[in-house]
Amino acid sequence: MSRFGYWRDPLFLAACGLYAVNRWLVKPHVHSAFLRSQFDDCLLIPCALPLILWLHRRLGLRHHDHFPSPGEISLHCLVWSVFCEIIGPHLMQTTGDVKDILAYSAGSVLAWLWWRWRENHLFRAA
Repeated sequence: MSRFGYWRDPLFLAACGLYAVNRWLVKPHVHSAFLRSQFDDCLLIPCALPLILWLHRRLGLRHHDHFPSPGEISLHCLVWSVFCEIIGPHLMQTTGDVKDILAYSAGSVLAWLWWRWRENHLFRAA
């Protein structure tokens, strides 16, 4: 079984790089609603989940180093959606947005597809 790279995962590194480029280079110069809002939301799971799973592994809450399962991805997408789009607006001056939940979900599906492909590719190479 191939091992998940957590903070060394190529998707994690690419997503974090895309976030930084969008935040500091693109957003100040491009006035696209998608790039100002939903693009970053699509990157939530690829950017956050590897670090959360690494932390779970270090704390003994995760007992393996496999690639993220559909259940892990879905659970974290659901938790972030509820926290950021339902609970968050009651605690901070922000608004909940269904488009953000759709972006979290789209990013989750794309991340899952990438991680399945990567896991199968690495398994065949071993």
